[in-house]
Amino acid sequence: MANESKTIYAIFGRPNSEKQWAFFESKARYTCYGGARGGGKSWATRVKAALGALTYAGIRILILRREYGDMEGTIISPMLKMLPPEAFAYNKTDHMVTFINGSTIKFGNMPGYGAAVQGKYQGQEYEWLFIDEATQFLESEFRGLAAIVRGANDIPKRIYLTCNPGGPGHGWVKRLFIDKKFKDGEDPKDYVFIPATVDDNKDLMDANPEYVKQLEQLPEDIRRAHRFGDWNILAGIFFKEFQDGVHTCTPFAIPRHWKRYRAMDYGLDMFFCLWIAVDETGRCYVYREFAQSDLVVSDAARKQLELTRPDEAVMGTIAPPDMWARSRTDGKTQAAVFAENGVGLIKAGNNRIQGWSMLKEMFKLREDGKPSLIIFETCRTLTDCLKALQHSQKIPNDVSLEPHGITHGPDALRYFAATYILNAEKENEEVEEEEEYSRADYRSYMCGGHISRGYIAG
Repeated sequence: MANESKTIYAIFGRPNSEKQWAFFESKARYTCYGGARGGGKSWATRVKAALGALTYAGIRILILRREYGDMEGTIISPMLKMLPPEAFAYNKTDHMVTFINGSTIKFGNMPGYGAAVQGKYQGQEYEWLFIDEATQFLESEFRGLAAIVRGANDIPKRIYLTCNPGGPGHGWVKRLFIDKKFKDGEDPKDYVFIPATVDDNKDLMDANPEYVKQLEQLPEDIRRAHRFGDWNILAGIFFKEFQDGVHTCTPFAIPRHWKRYRAMDYGLDMFFCLWIAVDETGRCYVYREFAQSDLVVSDAARKQLELTRPDEAVMGTIAPPDMWARSRTDGKTQAAVFAENGVGLIKAGNNRIQGWSMLKEMFKLREDGKPSLIIFETCRTLTDCLKALQHSQKIPNDVSLEPHGITHGPDALRYFAATYILNAEKENEEVEEEEEYSRADYRSYMCGGHISRGYIAG
């Protein structure tokens, strides 16, 4: 560490706390640093990355954050100012620093949520990965990104995380680094947590003593999290009852006679569709998911049909009620466009509180020890989003609308839960007609000309 120390002193200045030194010296596969605001995480990130680039010739380093713009003032600009000008070149278009020894530091982002976004970095290789504000990432994203840390060389493979309590990733970060509740295949020796608060950041305390007063004035729960790094305060997980292995299962072949439905949430930012099968006892299984952004309405409908096998007799596709709102340009509804492309839609109710309550009811265990709703383990984006949902601070029985990117899959499931439970016993009821279609057209679009028991009327 002696040579590294000299490099740090000469170029970047001396670390101002034992916590920062511990971060620099950690040799664990996964090192998580922080836990409270003002702990010196940004300085530690940019210095540790720059030090790695200068120490290991040819190393490839990726610094990642949810939104790229958030890094500009905290990581990128300060790093460029502290580096010796003769030692590097910065390509603003590629967001990459290239050093004279062949090392690179790339700044990246993942503005969306879910497995589809991970494809942005699939196939790439890095020796070091920094995930800034790691609690803004889902666990599936974290695991997917961890797979790109590889390479056939002697450079140590490391992943560094910095974060505060709260956010959609609060649960998995707390499990791994705070509670240390490991699953099969997770080696406890790989995970190190270095807690740091503003009290550890001597430079900030000297330069801005008022910062502590600002933290002290926050609401009590926020204060305890941001001031002292209390991970138990902001653990406002909405579906605390959800458990892997209880509410999830290994995929199996769905019997042909089981009823099948689709449930969806649509927006240009994300089209999320679920395929759900119901057995003879009314137990529901989510057996397929699809999530993709930037799909126009007609393409979303076609994709839905493309992913539905010919032998799947889907009884109905449940959709949010806003899809029946008329366009101001041509007066057509999104539901009409879906129908024109071969997918008739069933209008779900939009009582959010009732929907979430119904979904919680389906997560309860029956007498046989299994819940009424089980999700295939292959539907990782849905389960990750369910586990990440937080309580609304304004309406306790509702979920937080932020970050919006993780709400699409749960919303689709909410539409199904509410619609299925409220209408499962209805049979042969009159279907409310839309103005665009006659009753014959409706039956043709929706269910092949026949409304049978179990069909969910909109």
